Amino acid sequence: MATDELLYEVRDGIGRAVLNRPQARNAMTMAMYEGFGEICAAAPADGSLKAIVVEGAGGKAFAAGTDLAEFEDLRTNEDAWAYERRIEKVLTAIETCPVPTIAAIDGACTGGGVVIAVVCDLRVATRSLKFGFPIARTLGNCLSAANLARLVTLGGAGLVREMLFTARLLNAEETKAAGFVHELVDDRPALEARVTALAELLATHAPLTLRGTKEALRRLRIEGPDADTRDLVARGYTSRDFREGMAAFLEKRPPVWRGE
Repeated sequence: MATDELLYEVRDGIGRAVLNRPQARNAMTMAMYEGFGEICAAAPADGSLKAIVVEGAGGKAFAAGTDLAEFEDLRTNEDAWAYERRIEKVLTAIETCPVPTIAAIDGACTGGGVVIAVVCDLRVATRSLKFGFPIARTLGNCLSAANLARLVTLGGAGLVREMLFTARLLNAEETKAAGFVHELVDDRPALEARVTALAELLATHAPLTLRGTKEALRRLRIEGPDADTRDLVARGYTSRDFREGMAAFLEKRPPVWRGE
């Protein structure tokens, strides 16, 4: 999982993953993608880990897409789909992570960096943010339907089409107005303080509510409004935590969540 290019540590119950290639504006290698996916897939659901924050090193970029070296041997149809399958496996691991994920975005967030950010549960960015996909004027590839759906769910089809067709990068205010990020802060210290506060806030909330909401939204995006979420609803209502929540409310005390 952790390498020199993907740092990871847990402090005070908060996991911090750092995309650590500042000399390349944190362009993602496949090892970095898969390493972060493994971190999310292996996250314990026993309450010891409250949230995972992912950020870029160097202060200039969250992540500037995929490293071009990853495409050097991509020649055939099967090569293309093998690449997309590997990326989709990573993104699914992030989306199904049992604890909340927060993208702390400072500077440029483009290409594959955008995709990593949008599959996180929450996104906070500095006002230096530049956000989008310049591929129509750079690489000439296109996004998968799954990734387009992720973007459209947040920003709408019209804006996604404009971003991709014009290859224009949105500024921080445009990105927030579109719903791609939910909060802006002035600088890196403010970003660090805010994502830490968010992680600590989420740690006080019912784990089954957070997990059920994450999974229901994932199914909704894939299957539409007829997505079957009966298992998620049943798990919530029949859980020990639900009984604890009702008791705590009636007794006017904070609930003690166990995630069960």
